[in-house]
Amino acid sequence: MANHRGWLGRSIDRSAKWLLRFRIFKTLGKWIVNSRLAWSLVSRIERVRGVRARSRLRELDPSELPQHISIIMDGNRRFAWAHSMESGQGHSAGKERLKEVMKWVLDLDIPYLTVYALSSENLTNRTEEEIEILFDLYVQGLNEISVDPLIHENGVRVNAVGRLDMLPERVRNAISRAEEVTREYKNFTFTVCLAYGGREEIIDAVKSLAKDHADGDLEIDSIDANAISSRLYTSELPDPDLVIRTSGEERISNFLLWQIAYSELYFTDIHWPSFSRQDLYWAIEDYVSRGRRYGS
Repeated sequence: MANHRGWLGRSIDRSAKWLLRFRIFKTLGKWIVNSRLAWSLVSRIERVRGVRARSRLRELDPSELPQHISIIMDGNRRFAWAHSMESGQGHSAGKERLKEVMKWVLDLDIPYLTVYALSSENLTNRTEEEIEILFDLYVQGLNEISVDPLIHENGVRVNAVGRLDMLPERVRNAISRAEEVTREYKNFTFTVCLAYGGREEIIDAVKSLAKDHADGDLEIDSIDANAISSRLYTSELPDPDLVIRTSGEERISNFLLWQIAYSELYFTDIHWPSFSRQDLYWAIEDYVSRGRRYGS
């Protein structure tokens, strides 16, 4: 969707790709990008750019910023493959990245963050070994959240949504602990979608409507958008303003299908474990630059 670079950047990219066809430039390029000097320079530049972007965002009226950011955290496995790692290491790196992203979101006083961690399809499409690794990471991550000073100092309420009955008991217990110790917090809300599917969520809402109508508690003419929204897993949350998807895929993948009817969508090629503070700021600045019309 968004293109971070202008024509000059694209021209430089094309020229670099052409030069890299030749062995001498390819060898030189590898040496440069893997050198300590290059990484030090990139790190310093990123820090400076990050500080400047943060300053620009902090200067805005808070009403201009998204109040609810949702993220499809894609690319853990591709990150692992690109770095000659096992997929489990990629998922672990993704878990650590989420902790960082939460800090950056809290720093901007954005009150709602929702992440897509595990789809209902993942439960059947991934190997049992990988799913067990993911379950262990969820337990670890939720237990860390339960005692994390960042969560308690900022008053972050934690909750999980999805068909949670599909998860093993150890994951459900970790969810319950995290939700219980943060239940009274009201400053921020962090929601993790587990065993989640947008279509399944709508199906469950329709079943609830049908049952209430059959029981005589709901008139057919009373069924409207609000009646459906109030029966969704996310009924206590505002609809997302900004949806970010990492790793280059430009689709929604059954995520919050009802809720994102008027959300702004932002796609980036960055794998989730490599998603930086600057990448977050770019996404938010792109959101701020758009004119939201809500169908008008």
